[in-house]
Amino acid sequence: MPKVGITTTVPMEIIFAAGWAPVDLNNLFITGENPQALVEEAELAGYPRNLCAWIKGIYSTVLKQRDIQTVIAVTQGDCSNTHALMETLQLAGVEIVPFAFPYDRDADLLRLQMEKMMFYFDVSWRQVEEAKERLDHVRKRVWELDRLTWQENRVSGWENHLYQVSCSDFNGDPDKFAADADMLLEEVRSRPPVEKVLRLGYIGVPPIVGDLYQYLEERGARVVYNETQRQFTMPYATAGLVEQYRQYTYPYGIFFRLADIRREIARRKLDGIIHYAQSFCFRQIEDLIIRQKLDLPLLTLEGDKPNRLDARTRMRLDVFLDMLR
Repeated sequence: MPKVGITTTVPMEIIFAAGWAPVDLNNLFITGENPQALVEEAELAGYPRNLCAWIKGIYSTVLKQRDIQTVIAVTQGDCSNTHALMETLQLAGVEIVPFAFPYDRDADLLRLQMEKMMFYFDVSWRQVEEAKERLDHVRKRVWELDRLTWQENRVSGWENHLYQVSCSDFNGDPDKFAADADMLLEEVRSRPPVEKVLRLGYIGVPPIVGDLYQYLEERGARVVYNETQRQFTMPYATAGLVEQYRQYTYPYGIFFRLADIRREIARRKLDGIIHYAQSFCFRQIEDLIIRQKLDLPLLTLEGDKPNRLDARTRMRLDVFLDMLR
């Protein structure tokens, strides 16, 4: 099965319908043996130090993966630095397939982008809709894991994050992913529910630091809402593919995202919010809008390179949790 790299979640139904396996390059980078070394390799190649570490990590990751010679790069709805990433990968001989989410969620423009991608992979709407039906059966397992996280308090914040973030590509194998999710579901249903912990929401891009969730749970708090990761699961039951990716909030404006965040804050009865912002990312600017629009205690964390939480961040988390108590 040929592999195609993706820089963020795209309509993977098209990829699976064509018999290809999508590989989320973010997940491949951050779960590698030495992600920090991959960032440094990109800097040695000429990438500036004051640039998002995810972009640098993806660049080095692709160059090391001989079985990934094609990359779908999201040119609108993710990160403007992706444009330069595309060009440097193209220089290295990687084939680039662009995909754009229209800023205003226009259904016709989104359909056109999907059809251009379908033309590249030589698949029909019928094949793609069949793939959607198959993948929705897999997604339902992760929706249930999410429910068991916030409603029954049986799933940890890390498990919730891991399975939801993996829905960006289903680890390249939806059947195996579904089997793994079934095993976890069986195990967590027999766990006693966690009692009397602070209920937190995590909004923003997934963290580049590896021990955030564990640290919070050691301090008597638990993430019961992962905003962007949950969006990777396509959490709304929709009939068609275009509407599914119109409801997917991540690529669109902050106000569309905030409407979803507010609903989940109320539904999950959150005590506080952690807003994670990646260093050198334009989304840091959105923090000022989020602070004005959310009526809940909020802590903004900034992460730079792959690492563990530093002492200053741990101290800020401790103070925030004490304040919530």
